[in-house]
Amino acid sequence: MARILPFEQHLDEYENWFVKNHWAYQSEIRAIRELLPAGLGLEIGVGSGLFARPLGIRFGVEPSPKMMRMARNRGIKIVRGIAEQLPLKRATFDLALMVTTVCFLDDVPAAFAEAARVLKADGAFLVAFIDRESPLGRTYQKFKAQNVFYRHADFYSVRELLAFLRQAGFTRFDFRQTIFKPLPDIGQEEPVRSGFGQGSFVVIKASFHEEKNP
Repeated sequence: MARILPFEQHLDEYENWFVKNHWAYQSEIRAIRELLPAGLGLEIGVGSGLFARPLGIRFGVEPSPKMMRMARNRGIKIVRGIAEQLPLKRATFDLALMVTTVCFLDDVPAAFAEAARVLKADGAFLVAFIDRESPLGRTYQKFKAQNVFYRHADFYSVRELLAFLRQAGFTRFDFRQTIFKPLPDIGQEEPVRSGFGQGSFVVIKASFHEEKNP
């Protein structure tokens, strides 16, 4: 069952986070953009379109009706659905993106298998998330009961997600990381570096070494 209730009830608070943390938000966009390939894109769990729009992704899937309306207002073509059962045809997109969605999934392996299904043979899947083993990830876990969004979240490490990605058939990986300071201390764009293990926000780009089976 999609965990949409916090986003239905606290949409203004969600939107305001990105205003309050403007430089962290811009740093996250830049980290994703460095790995984002050209082509027809889909954001899975597109939310209100705050990432899809600046990244030029035209299509989205989202279970929250309130989020869907905001995403449509931002120009995203959107359908209602969940990551574990995408209402989309096989081998349609050049890229699929999840941004801080993975921690709200009920079945990560099923969702990653669905992402693989809707990608073309030479497509790429980008998973952007807060690393559970990072400073921010540890803070979110420590205080998750006090956060209207993250009290319902399950955080993952990079290595845990790599195992799920390999299970879904992905074999090639690239990484970017950003957010190296506590959020209140960020007054300009954070650097974006390759790899993982230092930055709290990590982007994994997963692709197929060989063509998928039809």
